[in-house]
Amino acid sequence: MKITFIGGGNMATALIAGLQQQAFAMSNITVIEPNPEKAAVLAQTYSVTTTNDMMLAASSDVVVLAVKPQQLQNVAQSLGPHLTHQLIISIAAGVRTKDLSKWLNNYSTIVRCMPNTPAQIQAGITGLYANPSVNDLQIEMASNILKAAGDIVWVDQENKLDAITAISGSGPAYVFYFIEALQSAAEELGLDKEAAQLLSIHTFKGASLLAAQSDTDVATLREQVTSKGGTTEQGLLSLEASEVKKAISLAAEKAYLRAVELGDELGTMQ
Repeated sequence: MKITFIGGGNMATALIAGLQQQAFAMSNITVIEPNPEKAAVLAQTYSVTTTNDMMLAASSDVVVLAVKPQQLQNVAQSLGPHLTHQLIISIAAGVRTKDLSKWLNNYSTIVRCMPNTPAQIQAGITGLYANPSVNDLQIEMASNILKAAGDIVWVDQENKLDAITAISGSGPAYVFYFIEALQSAAEELGLDKEAAQLLSIHTFKGASLLAAQSDTDVATLREQVTSKGGTTEQGLLSLEASEVKKAISLAAEKAYLRAVELGDELGTMQ
């Protein structure tokens, strides 16, 4: 499998690093990156081929569009004339496949993805949607590429990617927000900044790993920590009184609605 990345930013680099860790042949990767400094770093670090010639994408089996959404229309219009059989994987947030297909001269062999920032350390989660014209082999190819950055979830309707954007795409920011709050609370209770940070981060890390590796659902895990009349019960009662769960649901809803709006806005770019 020969892969061309158009754009050599953080997410492309994360995928390339993950593929390297999986012993994928770096000689089969080309990165089209106009920034000469960024291209040089990629070539030196990962031994990939770098270029600014869009025509080289024609010799690939997979083309990964890893540019900013606002750049995608121009990139797609330049790429479209060179496509014959390639699978297009778009990791540009918000741009719908119907709009991307139009910009690609009505080329429709497209998988659209919504990765998140932990992909930078190969600990991400990516939502994927495939157009009907994508075959089983190409679905497997897309799965293998995105698994290089973490776990994956396929959806059968493209609009579900907006929900994934609200949950896992924006989700790391929610987690960082909670870590910030827990760290601040620790400092207010008299712990120094270093201890507060270490305790807060590792509490989230450990609890997440336990939830991921346990066969027990998270509600039961929560109950197991919550002794009747104990400290955790008092803390959770305070969170319930403040309707924190409702606030989280509302935050996700707001993020989802904004994802829908962005899709509408990006689709009307000229």
